[in-house]
Amino acid sequence: MNKIKFATVWLAGCSGCHMSFLDMDEWLIELAKYVDVVYSPVGCDLKEYPEDVDVCLVEGGVANEDNLELIRLVRKRTKTLISFGDCAVTANVPAMRNMLGGSEPVLKRGYLELADETPQLPNEPGIVPELLDRVLPVHEVIPVDIFMPGCPPDAARIRATIEPLLKGESPKMEGRAMIKFG
Repeated sequence: MNKIKFATVWLAGCSGCHMSFLDMDEWLIELAKYVDVVYSPVGCDLKEYPEDVDVCLVEGGVANEDNLELIRLVRKRTKTLISFGDCAVTANVPAMRNMLGGSEPVLKRGYLELADETPQLPNEPGIVPELLDRVLPVHEVIPVDIFMPGCPPDAARIRATIEPLLKGESPKMEGRAMIKFG
């Protein structure tokens, strides 16, 4: 049996979606029979997103240049991309900074106005990624195949989304249990 090349990506979010993924508990052992995890912040230390990924769950909004570069690469190299959680679907909490009107006011507020000691803007090219002017949901940057809302989506919803894909079928993303936000 050929295993599905499976990945997860964490952009601008809290990691709650990945924690919910781990809440699938014993089903993760079953899942391991059908997938090879080829990239993930959970349990892998791979630095380069691979070619020919079958399914990828993307958590978080697109908030900085590193996120933007990664999500474009992920789309290019992934067959089925799932917007995983409310931050990926709508930009949710990370997008609250959009109300400040750009990256400059965000940085000034966070690093100068609210600093207790030695206020300074972070600036280390190649280490600190440049913020985008707005945090964007994933679908505003690249095409998304499946939207899985939830903050975070619970383990049952994650499983109900992934399980049909293992059989070459599309998940039924309908009804409160599958599409409720929050």
